[in-house]
Amino acid sequence: MKTKLFLTAAALATLPVAAMAEVELSFYSGIQESPHAKVTGYDPDNLVSQDLSFTAGWEGKSFEMPPYYGLRATWWRSENWGWGVEYTHSKVYANAETLNDNGYSRLELTDGMNIATLNATYRMPNQWGAVTPYAGAGVGFAVPHVDVQATGSATHTWEYQLTGPAMRLYAGAKYDLNADWALFGEYQFSYSQHEIELDNGGNMATDIITNAINIGVSYSF
Repeated sequence: MKTKLFLTAAALATLPVAAMAEVELSFYSGIQESPHAKVTGYDPDNLVSQDLSFTAGWEGKSFEMPPYYGLRATWWRSENWGWGVEYTHSKVYANAETLNDNGYSRLELTDGMNIATLNATYRMPNQWGAVTPYAGAGVGFAVPHVDVQATGSATHTWEYQLTGPAMRLYAGAKYDLNADWALFGEYQFSYSQHEIELDNGGNMATDIITNAINIGVSYSF
């Protein structure tokens, strides 16, 4: 009798673990753009003005190499709530007008703004048949590849830097193809702060917002 009670208790104890064991891996790409943003700082090589204060027009160029993409891993702790990690390779280029008017030949974060966050996600499984809506948020940091060079300067800042905090918000819906695979579409917003150190002793600061429409595939196990 004691043996049966022990085995029953052990089986019941494993049920929550099994229910919470779902891991979902997601990959996406899509279209990402960024609105204009204020740039401030000091650049001793800038021939227009060493004291920087201008508004940069950014271009996302999502499909140019390296393309825009993201990776997300979610550990579902219950039917509705999960936590996870996410990495997004987005980018911004200063447009031609910004470069010409403000004394730069290069001003971009283009081997990725490389935003990494710890996320919390809420879902409503099979709310519309095979479709599961979800929404989430994350906080983390940005490690962009900085590519900055003033016009006529021999100094070219071209390196990865940890530039500041970042956050993201996202909402979308997933369509189940089978028990393991699904397709999803979502809107994602991100905000990142960038305190950039220039190789000539100067500095540059800007806050960048991205708006993205993502299409992706996920695998659960």
